[in-house]
Amino acid sequence: MSPLIPPIIGASMLKLVVMLLQMAGVLSAESDTYIILNSIGDAAFYFLPIMVAASAAKKFHTNTYLAMAIAGVLLYPDFRTLMESVTAGDTAAHFLGIPIASVKYTHTVIPAFCMTWILSYIERFIDRITPAVTKNFLKPMLIILIAAPIGILVVGPAGIMIGEGISAFIYFVQDKIGFLAVGIMGAIWPLLVITGMHRVFTPTILQTISDTGMEGTVMPSEIGANLSLGGVSLAVALKTKNSELRQTALAAASSALIAGATEPALYGVAVRLKRPLIASMITGFVCGCLAGIAGLASRSMVSPSVLTVIQFIDPANPTGSIIWIVGITLLSIVLSFVLTLIIGFEDIPEEKETNA
Repeated sequence: MSPLIPPIIGASMLKLVVMLLQMAGVLSAESDTYIILNSIGDAAFYFLPIMVAASAAKKFHTNTYLAMAIAGVLLYPDFRTLMESVTAGDTAAHFLGIPIASVKYTHTVIPAFCMTWILSYIERFIDRITPAVTKNFLKPMLIILIAAPIGILVVGPAGIMIGEGISAFIYFVQDKIGFLAVGIMGAIWPLLVITGMHRVFTPTILQTISDTGMEGTVMPSEIGANLSLGGVSLAVALKTKNSELRQTALAAASSALIAGATEPALYGVAVRLKRPLIASMITGFVCGCLAGIAGLASRSMVSPSVLTVIQFIDPANPTGSIIWIVGITLLSIVLSFVLTLIIGFEDIPEEKETNA
């Protein structure tokens, strides 16, 4: 993920600026300028699978452009439209008679990573069985024809099945124990985002808000999960001696805390350094449990941040809910910050300039 940090950071900071301009009344959400700027900021996340495939191809020593082409299939407009139709229940999709599960691949990492890993073996196998005189055209055709369907039929649906299993478990725990389910969700949320499995909760969240006016399991868990990534990034920025990592961590912290965009902190800091991810998960569990005990529930589906936690204010008990919200928000940042300093992390050595 390291080569992908610059576009992720740049895109997230642009999205943060656009959001602040909208909140200040400088830009209207319906204006062409807002739409274009937001599109520029969102493009790096939308096409993240293709960038992941290109980076992974170098690690797995397989053809970079074949990997990008196969990942591009997942984002191809006609394929996405078909998946959306399956999700909406308008139609059922099949490939050679095999049913296809609906998967949304934008913003995801693991599906493209796994597909590229599988591609590395397919490429070597095809290279051995194709005659030399046909390699230029037959080899790439067979690779794409084999690898892309495997990704569509196996890799993506496997993630969805795991995600649905986690979803069922979380709501089962909520029925039995209540607040603990919110804590578990807060702990594993960063892992779900990395794999893209967090998207299986979107229909449930939307349906719950539509039916009851609020959602009290997944969205409250994101307070600790999101803000803790800002806290660990601040701690890394304080302790690291690597100036480039410090700048990355500061940008990631502002993105997570202000905009609720956690990808820069997740990929640029937590996953990259490993131990800060543990601090984030512990904080997510603790703050998730507290959010569950407080009975916090979101009235809208907005990524929780310092600026958007007002979505959890209870109209029936505004003062009490605000106290809980402020307390959990501060605890998310402070606890993750302190835990990162206690657990520590292996700093990345700063590259020394060499004289020619």
